[in-house]
Amino acid sequence: MKKRTRRRLFILLLALLLLLLPLLRVLYNGTSVLKSIAEATMRSITTEAVNDAVYYTLSDNLRYEDLVSISRGEKGEILSITSNSLQINRIARDTAYMSQKNLNEMSREGISIPLGAFSGIELFAGMGPVVHLKIIPISNVECRFVSSFESVGVNQTKHSIYLEIVSDISIIMMRETSNFASTTEVLICESVLVGEVPKVYFSSDVFGGKYDLTP
Repeated sequence: MKKRTRRRLFILLLALLLLLLPLLRVLYNGTSVLKSIAEATMRSITTEAVNDAVYYTLSDNLRYEDLVSISRGEKGEILSITSNSLQINRIARDTAYMSQKNLNEMSREGISIPLGAFSGIELFAGMGPVVHLKIIPISNVECRFVSSFESVGVNQTKHSIYLEIVSDISIIMMRETSNFASTTEVLICESVLVGEVPKVYFSSDVFGGKYDLTP
């Protein structure tokens, strides 16, 4: 009698295990799928949020002279290149603020995932009803101006000024937290400088190098 009871218990446990294995697989695949889709969604949202912030912050009539002042010697040689710290800090601050605000608002919509994606099988990835999930993103946005020089001719140097926006994103999910960074670089303005540019303005004295223009 005891032997038969043990056998039944063993069969019951085996059946239960066979039922649980697919469920565990779905949960495991579901976390992986959720992580991948959440990251892809947040990268897309971040790009859109940053681009909207840049469009809102920068005025159409922003000129090279508004950000940089050039001092020349008697022979026309360039003596110094000075950044407009007040204007640069304002643009960097406003862009970071607007990017952060846009990210917070746009991420509230959450993400939509077809139920078939949780199976982990590519064939079923786009099948089934759509499951709408809320995500909890924690973001931090930093902005800085970077400057690059490029030789474009004899005694001619193209000076380009970029706004670099770095967004550090953390997505809190049920089993883990996904962390990644998204960097967007936007050309703000550029000008061709006539005359020799002091070597100090080239990163490692190499044309095309970049240096931080933000005070």
